[in-house]
Amino acid sequence: MPGMRAVFAAHAVSMVGTLAAEVALSILIFQRTGSALWSALVLVCSFLPYAVVGTVLSSLADRFRPRRVLVCCDLLSAVCIAGMLIPGTPIPALLGLLLITGFIAPLFQGARAASLSHLLDGNLFPIGRSLLRTISQTAVVFGFAVGSVLVAAIGPLWLLAVDSCSFVVSAVLIGLWTPAAPASAPDGERTLRAVVKESGEGLRHIWANRPLRRLVLLTWAVPGFSSVGDGLAVAYTAEAGSAATAAGWLFTGYAVGTVVGELVVVQLSPDTRRRLITPLVVGSQIPLIGFFLGPSVPMAAALLALSGAGFACNQGIDPLILSATAPTYRGRLFTVQNSGLMTVQGLGVALSGALGTHIDPGVVIGATGIAGTAVVVYLARRQ
Repeated sequence: MPGMRAVFAAHAVSMVGTLAAEVALSILIFQRTGSALWSALVLVCSFLPYAVVGTVLSSLADRFRPRRVLVCCDLLSAVCIAGMLIPGTPIPALLGLLLITGFIAPLFQGARAASLSHLLDGNLFPIGRSLLRTISQTAVVFGFAVGSVLVAAIGPLWLLAVDSCSFVVSAVLIGLWTPAAPASAPDGERTLRAVVKESGEGLRHIWANRPLRRLVLLTWAVPGFSSVGDGLAVAYTAEAGSAATAAGWLFTGYAVGTVVGELVVVQLSPDTRRRLITPLVVGSQIPLIGFFLGPSVPMAAALLALSGAGFACNQGIDPLILSATAPTYRGRLFTVQNSGLMTVQGLGVALSGALGTHIDPGVVIGATGIAGTAVVVYLARRQ
């Protein structure tokens, strides 16, 4: 469809810029403070806003035309990143600006998904979302790698400037070359109280609809359990007697597996994707159980790649979610879905990290595989 290339190009530009900026800001803060804690707060500020926005501000994705929301989100993010370039900006202010971009991100993602649901039919919609996920996972691999190289070459401040420009480029691509889509629920008061009220209505709509609720929980459970590999990557490589740098194999393993899984499953028919939901969600968890055997780092990376391939289950789940949701709630639904996914992943990584300080990391990952298999089988069988 005309304009879709601009949608995907804008996503790729802003994703790579955002990930590279996280690297740059983490290094910049560490250089200025020498504190690993302050540096780690960069990731906290990236995950934390998702829980808030998905709860109280999700209705903004339905109130306005998606293209307008997307452009405004990109421009606001560009301004926040540019603000980090001001000399002498205190560390709390840097984190505060990052926190604002974190609040913007889930609204952007919800509006983009709602836009795709208007622009693509039921068969093409899951393919469109699959392409976005593929771009995201590819950006994880290249964004962090490019960020590390560029920080060494040009310094963190220049890299932040490049990231600010990437949001401007994304806004131009969306504003000038992507198709317009209508607002899902344009009527109503435009006050903060009304926004919060309607966001609550969206949460009740999801929670009261049992099939829809189970589908959304399933999309959270799959990455929520399988993300522990990332959280314990460094600890596992150390336990295996490898250098800390070998953790990069584990970080990229899941992302590469996700990309391959998406590219394979997208070739299949819609009915086949639907039938593969249960095998794929189970396949996302079973490989983690292999960590009980203490595999070598390359074998562990292969297990995480197999786990990541199961994330392609969303290609079968997305059409079911779309058909179970009233059009006026789509923006809120996708904002809540994305926000919950990021929140659950963040909590999973944090919890696994805490357990990994007291228990063998391989045991924690293997036990998570057993628990994850039980949960996803329960949720998938109820569809």
